Amino acid sequence: MTVYSLGEYRRFRGQSGDFLYLVPSGGIFSLDEPSAAVLDKLSDGPLSRTDLIGQVSQKIGYSPVGVAETVQELCQVHAIRDGSPISTAPQQLPEHFPLQTLVMNLTNQCNLSCQYCYEFGEDKIATPEGKKKFMDWETAQCSVDYLLAQSEGRRSVHITFFGGETLMNFPMLRQVIDYASEQAARKGVKIDFSLTTNATLLTPVIIDYLAANKVGVTVSLDGPREMNDAFRVFSNGRGSYDIIEPKVRELLARHHTRPIAARVTMTSQAMDVFKIYRHLKHDLGFHEVGFAPVTSSANRLYSIGVPGMNDVFSQFGELAQEYLSFALRGELHGFSNVSDTLAELHQGVNKSHPCGAGLGLLGVGPSGDIAPCHRFVDSDQHKLGNVTTGLDKQKQSDFLDRGNIQSKTDCHTCWARPLCAGGCHHEAFVRYGDTGHPNLHYCDWIRGWTHTCLEIYGALAEKNPAFLDYFAERKAV
Repeated sequence: MTVYSLGEYRRFRGQSGDFLYLVPSGGIFSLDEPSAAVLDKLSDGPLSRTDLIGQVSQKIGYSPVGVAETVQELCQVHAIRDGSPISTAPQQLPEHFPLQTLVMNLTNQCNLSCQYCYEFGEDKIATPEGKKKFMDWETAQCSVDYLLAQSEGRRSVHITFFGGETLMNFPMLRQVIDYASEQAARKGVKIDFSLTTNATLLTPVIIDYLAANKVGVTVSLDGPREMNDAFRVFSNGRGSYDIIEPKVRELLARHHTRPIAARVTMTSQAMDVFKIYRHLKHDLGFHEVGFAPVTSSANRLYSIGVPGMNDVFSQFGELAQEYLSFALRGELHGFSNVSDTLAELHQGVNKSHPCGAGLGLLGVGPSGDIAPCHRFVDSDQHKLGNVTTGLDKQKQSDFLDRGNIQSKTDCHTCWARPLCAGGCHHEAFVRYGDTGHPNLHYCDWIRGWTHTCLEIYGALAEKNPAFLDYFAERKAV
């Protein structure tokens, strides 16, 4: 006798109907009346096939044949279970996973002294002593060659330039772009470039070069002067905003070949989401604005405590509703936290790992040492190899095994795990001393945020599904 019970899902509402987020697959399923009735009936406990079909049919006045078809469909998508074993694990990684993105830290030096900096601040894990401060041409060339050699099978690859402050080594950036473009063309591979900068060193010449070469730019900026200058300062304590602001305006006025984004590190002194967003999006004119809470130990001056995070996520929810109102009109809003999550939902992402670190993405330091990502560059403890000698497969495997969602037992009953996969490796190490430890301090907020984005997705699927086409080719993180 077949007995049905509820599967693993998150039920949410769009604007007029209900949906399911199917945890085993990361898919989204629209509920019609018979589907909802089947789930409602099983919420009281398991039922035999005969009883389930009979009771639902009687309750909503549908034919037993129609209800049986609904039951079969719900079973096929694992919204309900018939006792047969199903796999809830993400797809296993292939033995060979070609590289797609290389983050090149052109320098470990910076002209700012941001107090919360993960490279130089109180929670730093980098050990740059005795290593090169600036990447030289030999190392840069080896890095490009390594990317192209290890990306076999990829139709496109990406280089992100990072620091320290990236533009302190701008001449090397130009050399890399020229060389990488030439080598990629020879292999018939498309390559594109981006960088992250504090914007203090931007000049018209640099801006025009970035625009001409279609280099994507993300500016690290924490909002209006009083918020930005709380921690983003020069070594003498002087705030950086007044230097950055006119350079950003010139960047936005001259660079139109790629959207320009702002990246906000939220601290105890920069938590007014609306004020920050309005200033960066409307006053300065950034295309997108993304927010991330500072990565730090819990007791730092700049850390955001639980009450502060509750307030931040409440504001996130309100700004997300504004995003929805724009999207329903077919307009882009610019709150990239929503866009990033919607992209993953639309693509049915079901992560084995929180991000591509150590997989399709690697970081390279000025010395040529390979790290899982830019946040681990120059850390001896997390070194995975060198571009001249290659990747240590055992170290890479150890890192990936530790970070796999299957290794995080705390996550196994969480419905949001297909998108979260336990959270950032670097955040985990700073908080818990283990790159594979789930970010338990964020769990409730992540679930709340994911549910908010699910509701936005549902509303768009009902009222303006064409808007979701925008995410068809948007990269999932």
